[in-house]
Amino acid sequence: MSEPRLARALAAIDAANADDPNRLALRGAPRPKELVHAELVSQWVVRLVPRAGEALRLAARAHHVRRWEIPRGSFEAGRTGYHRWRTALHDHHARVAGEILEGVGYDAATIRRVQDLIRKRGLGRDPEVQALEDALCLVFLETQLAELAGRMDEAKLVDVMRKTLRKMSPRAQRLAESLPLAARERALLSRAAEESAGSPIS
Repeated sequence: MSEPRLARALAAIDAANADDPNRLALRGAPRPKELVHAELVSQWVVRLVPRAGEALRLAARAHHVRRWEIPRGSFEAGRTGYHRWRTALHDHHARVAGEILEGVGYDAATIRRVQDLIRKRGLGRDPEVQALEDALCLVFLETQLAELAGRMDEAKLVDVMRKTLRKMSPRAQRLAESLPLAARERALLSRAAEESAGSPIS
């Protein structure tokens, strides 16, 4: 693993995400949302895969790079529009990540691997893709659950959490127990776990 090159790549990705006009306050003062999100996903990936390879570490940091440039409102409402938006985002993140990695000297094979991870190609078959999906789900639960609880009824929120848990590995489901959630959100997550195929979360 080329640590100097990796450090340059991570710094360049962070610089790209630092332009995010949206803010997220978590464990401190408000900071650029995608910068915080990328740091959290990176932390979870290393916890899930202590010896994570270079491509996985890069994908964790770049998975939402410059996400705000393609807002949900640029596509039509409804399920079809949502899926078109998600596809456009994956392509956007993969392209921007590729440009950054090429700029710091990564080879074409590594860039393709990072882009495949970002696009979640091989989900269900590739352990690294699953690790990235696990990290994304854990960060979603940690950073968005409270906000969703404020605008969704309980049945809808439990359904969202149940679908999230079903995307996660059993180990990631267990790690969800360590998330710093409020009592109400933790109770709803426990209910969702009991209704899903995963193990109950207490």
